Amino acid sequence: MTAPVELPPRLAELVEDFSDVSVKERLQLLLELSEELPALPERYSGHRDQMEQVHECQTPLFLAVEVAADPDRTVHLFFDAPPEAPTTRGFASIMQTGLDGEPAAEVLAVPNDFYLALGLGEAVSPLRLRGMAAMLARIKNQVRSAG
Repeated sequence: MTAPVELPPRLAELVEDFSDVSVKERLQLLLELSEELPALPERYSGHRDQMEQVHECQTPLFLAVEVAADPDRTVHLFFDAPPEAPTTRGFASIMQTGLDGEPAAEVLAVPNDFYLALGLGEAVSPLRLRGMAAMLARIKNQVRSAG
């Protein structure tokens, strides 16, 4: 049996926050996180053509990944999701809060199914969870492509 992979600290904290509350409270926590998704920086605002669309999401979600030229290859994430899509925005906020500012190696080491530990399977549809998995897959692909 392999040892469990350690998540980046802020992502691990979010997983713990979700696992410590009831299903109803998980939805409330997801809604609160959706309201905390940072606005796009000016270089991306109104420039979805410079971002990648995550087609698996039920609502239009665009993301951009920047990998710094520092020794850790620090990852920075940017998301554009409509305010009327709180679930999608909540998922994006989990990714942004949990992975932004982390070294590329840590981001790439996140298990593809880490979101199952959030316990949202009882709260949202499998289709929505596939959208979250697709976000992580695209983030990892962009990190790899950045060299």
